Amino acid sequence: MNVHVITGASDGIGAEMARQLAASQGKEAALVLAARSEDKLNAVAAQCEALHAQTLVVPMDVSDEAQCRSLIDTAVGRFGGIDSLINNAGVSAQALFSDVQAADLHWYVDLMKINFWGSVWCTHAALPQLKLSRGRIVAVSSLAGLVGVPGRTAYSATKFAMAGFFEALRVELKRSGVSVTTAYPGVVATKIRYHGLNAQGVAAGSSGLKEDDAMSVHECARLILQGMQQRRREVVMTAKGKLGRFVKLIAPGRVEEMALAALKDEAKPP
Repeated sequence: MNVHVITGASDGIGAEMARQLAASQGKEAALVLAARSEDKLNAVAAQCEALHAQTLVVPMDVSDEAQCRSLIDTAVGRFGGIDSLINNAGVSAQALFSDVQAADLHWYVDLMKINFWGSVWCTHAALPQLKLSRGRIVAVSSLAGLVGVPGRTAYSATKFAMAGFFEALRVELKRSGVSVTTAYPGVVATKIRYHGLNAQGVAAGSSGLKEDDAMSVHECARLILQGMQQRRREVVMTAKGKLGRFVKLIAPGRVEEMALAALKDEAKPP
């Protein structure tokens, strides 16, 4: 039995990864599905059970350390161990820093708790079990964690933090048999940006990014899981993403122009 803990599993990439694991592993898959919406989690669980996977639904909020640790305890209590931890939970945000009022800066802290600290707390709690199973850790970052994106100061900060933390952790765990895979999706056809926070820290209701060439959720989930199974260090998605990280070393100004070009006109700084 392969025990997979997936945060942010109620929708989008997390839900699709759960379905693909269920489809590929069937009865051998035990899926611990975590997110805030119990109703959505139950719907995903039913889809996975129809593919013969075992499931455990855990409604929780990754911005709370106690709930992160309880998630891992609950998973181990039910299935006896953990083979992979997929840190997928996250919230987007789009706001020019100059538009954020001092009274609203608290949501930068809130975003860091969800996108960064949630993955740190879950990983810390799961690490003893992952060492026993010589398991896999996945951190779903973003291309905004490789290249700073205008209008994404808060979001990029959280994803850069993830990238740095898991890169260092990968080296620490090199001799333990535990692999660490960091995924860097670009624009994916989900609604995460529509639910992302604006300058006032409330749901934006729209995306500031051009989404004509958005990657499908299915393909994004497939690439992440492939990287996890192959124990790859990184999964950088899209040709522009792969190009941008290297061009940044020799022509950073060009990469900044590419980042600006990815924004809709109304979202660009004046």
